[in-house]
Amino acid sequence: MRRPVRYAALLPALVLLWAGCGRGGGGRAAPGTGTAEAPASLEAAARKPGPVLRVGDREFTNLDFAAYVRTALAGDDEDIPPESLSRMFDRFVDEKILLDAARRRGVALTAEEKDDYLARLGEEKAAETGGGDVSGRPEPPDGFFDGLLVEKYTLRVTGDVGVEDSEIKAYYDAHKKDFLLPERVQVSQILVPSEEKAVALLRTVVNASESEFQRVAREESMGPESTKGGLMGVYRPGDLPEDMAKVIFALDVGKTSQVVESSYGYHIFRLDKKFPPQLEPEEEAAPAIRVRVLEQKVKEALEAHLEDLKGTLDWSEFPDNLFFPYQRLDG
Repeated sequence: MRRPVRYAALLPALVLLWAGCGRGGGGRAAPGTGTAEAPASLEAAARKPGPVLRVGDREFTNLDFAAYVRTALAGDDEDIPPESLSRMFDRFVDEKILLDAARRRGVALTAEEKDDYLARLGEEKAAETGGGDVSGRPEPPDGFFDGLLVEKYTLRVTGDVGVEDSEIKAYYDAHKKDFLLPERVQVSQILVPSEEKAVALLRTVVNASESEFQRVAREESMGPESTKGGLMGVYRPGDLPEDMAKVIFALDVGKTSQVVESSYGYHIFRLDKKFPPQLEPEEEAAPAIRVRVLEQKVKEALEAHLEDLKGTLDWSEFPDNLFFPYQRLDG
């Protein structure tokens, strides 16, 4: 059975694609890898003439790539090593090729999609700055929506990608070691603001039953889980802060800890249950497997589509013209 593809589920795969594809051949790159010393900042881009990429009738310069890097890194563009810049240039090339394909095939953004995108950016900016007026935005510059158009096009290209239940089973059978759950514990707690109160409550609950511990937690704990009788949840090693985990995992089932101080206050932990290591059932692992398989299939579909585009479109890249020493990936 094939489940429908959700656009949001595809976005991680797009990131994976642009992070690692497009260098395996099919390009029409000028020879050489660049020899200039790496500059201290992107400001050097303005002093290095010549095109770095040509796709169809559009030509891109170091200034275009520098603007791309600044956007991707949100302005934190000082002292970027050549290897990182090289991989960003790879993604820049892939994006411009996809952008050209989108335009040739008549893919365009609606006014509503642009407004939604601007509104989302405004909300993110407001969240970063703690609010403020985001009205009266200036007109976006040319190319501002290119990334959004590429996203729309790639989602259209991969729109028929799906994951069969048989693929989930095959993945589960082949990777069972990845779904071996370690020992886990179910923990409850009482959290109070003072050590004096914690010590007094410990005398009450040290030998109390689970139901009695829950009653005290409801009445006395200031923790957010107090309404659930102090039940924090089930944890694996590494899920909890080290000082807490050391105390909790050392407890026997049904036993309470001594008073443990933290930045939140004073804790009394109770170990309610221990779960031995076991294999996670396939039905419980299925949602995570579906995402993994979907991401891989989308990545492969986009890689294949890009290679096809690179073999048919008129494009060239010129790494010797870049303002840093371009480093090719091995192979």
